[in-house]
Formats: sequence, C-alpha cells, structure tokens
Amino acid sequence: MSSTTVFAVEGMSCGHCERAVSAGLSALPGVTDVSADAKAGRVTVTGGVDEEEVRAAVDRAGFTVTGRI
Repeated sequence: MSSTTVFAVEGMSCGHCERAVSAGLSALPGVTDVSADAKAGRVTVTGGVDEEEVRAAVDRAGFTVTGRI
C-alpha cells in the first residue's frame, strides 16, 4: 500500500542536509518520492515504507525524526 507521510526532522539546516536525508530515504525499498524541507524541518515520504525504517535512515544521515506531522 502506498501512502504519503510527513515527518518532523530535527537538525536539518541547509540544502546539503535536505539532500542527505532525501538520498537515505530514497534508497529504502518501497519509497517512491521524498521531499525534504530544512526550513520547515520536515520530510515528506511517499510509498509503502515502515516508520521505523524511515527513522533509521534519517538517523544514519545524521538527523532525528521527532514525530509525524
């Protein structure tokens, strides 16, 4: 099942941060689209993916998911 979920992400401050988070999430199986917004502190993920996988990928990129929006 494909869905779109928005997550609050702590620590992003620039375009490089957005690209790092987007690259990590785009590599997850089932993710079809990712949009990171450092200024708003959120990332939008589309696809069939587990929230724990999202949290782990964001963590590996050096940031923290603080919840869903």
